[in-house]
Amino acid sequence: MSYVEKKRTKLFGLPWTFTKYMIDDEKVTIRSGFLSIVEDDAYMYKVQDVRLVQSFLERLSRIGTVICYTGDTTHPELKLEHIRRAPEIKAYLMKASEEARIKRRTINTVDIAHGMNPEVDDIDFNE
Repeated sequence: MSYVEKKRTKLFGLPWTFTKYMIDDEKVTIRSGFLSIVEDDAYMYKVQDVRLVQSFLERLSRIGTVICYTGDTTHPELKLEHIRRAPEIKAYLMKASEEARIKRRTINTVDIAHGMNPEVDDIDFNE
């Protein structure tokens, strides 16, 4: 499954911009520009969390903004701004990113207790 959406205006949700979002099983691509084109990609397995934001005007226009928090160093936050089918795309991104991590056998962990237990922090794993 893949999605292609255009960035829209907040008022009336019309696609008057030159930004296109392409989402498939492997990556998320943002292409923007008219004369000069900039294209940003993030692999799906790097997407760690997804957030949906809808302002009042966006809800009236039936659009939303999906924010992807990634483990990518160049783009830690990808914004798919003012797109249609935002809740559906958010759900797809959550499911596809989890499947991509399982497929690649990658795991995301966060060390929330770092520095709290000196006995564990002093273990040398290179011995």
